[in-house]
Amino acid sequence: MQPDGPYRFTEASGVCQVGSVWWAVDGQDRLMTVAVLEGAAAADQPWREAFTNAADTLAQTPGGPRYVNADFAAARPWVAYPAEVENAADKLFGLLGMPLRSPHLEPVGDPAARATSATSPVTPAAPATPTSGVPSSAVPASGQPTSGVPISGAPSSGMPSSGVPASGAPSSGAPPVWAAHATGSPVVATAPADPLAAHPGPADPGPPHDPFASPARRIQPSPPPRPRTGLRLGVAALALVVLAAGGGLAAWAVTRGPDAPPPAGPAGAFPTVTPAAGFRPWSQAAPYSAQERALATAAPGLVFVEAVFNGYLRDGRTGALLNPTPVTFQRRCSGFVVDPAGHVLTNGQCVAPDEPVARERALYTLGRILVAGKKLTSGALDGWVRSRTAGTRFTGKEPDRPPSSQVFVQLNQATGGLTGTPAIAGEVLRTRAADAGDLALVKVARPDLPGVELGDAAALTPGGAVVVAGYHTVDADFRDATYTLRSKTVQVTATDTGQGPVPLFRIGDDIGIYSHGGVALDPAGRVVGVLTNDRSGAGGANRAVVPVTAARELLAEAGVTPTLGDADRLYRRGLDAYFTGRDATAVSQLDAVARGGNGNELAEAYRQSAADRQQLTAAAPEQSNLPTVLFSGLGGALLAALAIGVVLLARRRPRR
Repeated sequence: MQPDGPYRFTEASGVCQVGSVWWAVDGQDRLMTVAVLEGAAAADQPWREAFTNAADTLAQTPGGPRYVNADFAAARPWVAYPAEVENAADKLFGLLGMPLRSPHLEPVGDPAARATSATSPVTPAAPATPTSGVPSSAVPASGQPTSGVPISGAPSSGMPSSGVPASGAPSSGAPPVWAAHATGSPVVATAPADPLAAHPGPADPGPPHDPFASPARRIQPSPPPRPRTGLRLGVAALALVVLAAGGGLAAWAVTRGPDAPPPAGPAGAFPTVTPAAGFRPWSQAAPYSAQERALATAAPGLVFVEAVFNGYLRDGRTGALLNPTPVTFQRRCSGFVVDPAGHVLTNGQCVAPDEPVARERALYTLGRILVAGKKLTSGALDGWVRSRTAGTRFTGKEPDRPPSSQVFVQLNQATGGLTGTPAIAGEVLRTRAADAGDLALVKVARPDLPGVELGDAAALTPGGAVVVAGYHTVDADFRDATYTLRSKTVQVTATDTGQGPVPLFRIGDDIGIYSHGGVALDPAGRVVGVLTNDRSGAGGANRAVVPVTAARELLAEAGVTPTLGDADRLYRRGLDAYFTGRDATAVSQLDAVARGGNGNELAEAYRQSAADRQQLTAAAPEQSNLPTVLFSGLGGALLAALAIGVVLLARRRPRR
């Protein structure tokens, strides 16, 4: 049956014993593949958890396919991959031991054998507990980290690291061996019993031996009339069955209540989460994980920052202009809102670079203009800049004036070079030098923007993990590129006190050159550090974190108290309701935030997700206790009938 949901499904591309894969098109006409867990497997909790673990394991494996949308809580769990990620669904079902076949081909083999294979459980081996990069205290005995996100790499029992079942791994319809740890209870192997062997029937003994038999006829007395106990037994049993069934129906009617709604049909709809422009936490972290929640909490308060500089390059000795027209260049980075008044913290060298930094950037800008005009070759650009750096000044229109500058911020998805709406103008209030935290405080012209909450720098400890987030682009031309938020979970590798009075923390990975001014988050989504350039190594990448204590000091110097607005607090309460399954409350609170118009696009996305989940829950089949009541009544009736039969048979035994 073709699925329902936010995609336009075209055709099934593969099936297996526990699910199917469909070609589909999303709302932006992008081709997707959607893997769906179906049938009895969708109603079986171990299978549902195995399906979820397989998708998350592949996503966390280096080079593994990452899904862009999923709902593991649906009546039929599903996961969607971009079509360009080849064989993603094949790998998912392959990891479950369920290879796909064409939907137009009949399965090979004996149907009875397939039925036995699809229901025969397997005995799990104890899964290995990977601990690379994860403190042992954070890994319970189940092999699953407490954050809810699978540890990188699949458990080793019966499954190689490649994600392909090892030789001899079970391929039946039961969850694979490594997936059994998700339920916390073992699966015991049982061999199908032969009913004839287990309950052999009696052999035909032939006529009974008569020791007094002789060829002569003997007169035998007529047998006494056979008592009609069988009829009495049948009538009594039938009466008991009728009484038990009637009592069960009456009990079910009483427990169901007169106002209970009739059972609904099976739910088949996918949730239709509305993507937030430019950033979707559920696509960059395991759904419903601590990472997703931290990103969802902080992301609305993160901003794209662009500083525009305009000035003249002059000879340092004579004051003569190197070019008669002014030179304009931009510097781009990330930042975050700290209060409802519109104060933004960002990177200092981004919005207020030191004079040598600004001079070098202006020279490179002018050099590229000369290359475009065929007055300089691209290969000679670096040498041309180096030869003029020491003897050049970058000034305003007047030699004794500094170059002019403007600052603009954008929420959500941003476009480079934009100075009009939706960009918001700002002003640099204070800065800290590169060796004193490399921070800047900017005041923007729009109040009541979504903000972040500042946390405790104690979360930055070597060996620990934080989530980092900042802006990034994949466009080749940075001038009018599209910038979106990117995030990663990274490890804090070391503490460095050699770059100035403010200690820095190094991290093991970065998220691009425009992420300085971005944030490091704790599991509650609070900012514990600010990303900056690691000048001591790592190729100048943004792999250093300034502790949040330096940011608090800069705010205190400016008389700014970091605080959340009313909409921020309501949004966090709505997220808490969403992630704890209280959908009605989440819909109400997140809807109020979305209608408030403060630019928090994730509020509407999560409101829609909660509403879809609420609708699916309402459409799920009602769990009726009628079968339990009826079978209990019938069982009691049969036991009573058996007791009556035993008594009657005992009375028929001949007296000696």
